[in-house]
Amino acid sequence: MSLVELIAQADERGLAASGLACLDRCLPLLGGDDEALRPLWGSLSDAGDAREWGELLEQVRGKLTGADECDASAEDEAALLARRMLSAAPVERSGAALRVWADGCSVAALRIHRLLDPLADRDSSVDSRREGLTEGMSPLVAAELRRQVTVLELLAGHGPAGLRRALDVSVEGRRVLRAVVSRRARTRQR
Repeated sequence: MSLVELIAQADERGLAASGLACLDRCLPLLGGDDEALRPLWGSLSDAGDAREWGELLEQVRGKLTGADECDASAEDEAALLARRMLSAAPVERSGAALRVWADGCSVAALRIHRLLDPLADRDSSVDSRREGLTEGMSPLVAAELRRQVTVLELLAGHGPAGLRRALDVSVEGRRVLRAVVSRRARTRQR
């Protein structure tokens, strides 16, 4: 099943986790610590309260607003996309706005990975990648696509029990992106 189809079929918890996971993997671009989004992840569990989402989101926005130290064009654009993901997050964890946000985060995260991938992706649009056309895809973009699909499949197949594994997938992706950003910074300094 394509990423587009998985997003279309996801329930509200799956959509929230999908958008949050994309944002979580892009934290290195926002200057946030690894625990910055942990309260939002917690609100997705059975023990969490969906009504707390908006308040927790505002707290996260307060911690991450304007926190980036990028000085090269690809990182600037990538950081801008990550900030837009955060600012577009709906205050209510329900409804059509959540689906739009999750879909937008998916596109933004893939674009971020394309911008930062040292190898060129043959396709100029992430839309075809999201629909399942993966031939000639660059490694960093391919890995991000796999992570997005995995998060949605975990939530669809396991519900709240899949949250821990979805978070683990995001942590792995965050480490990869942090390494890419760090490597690019070292290359610029030479």
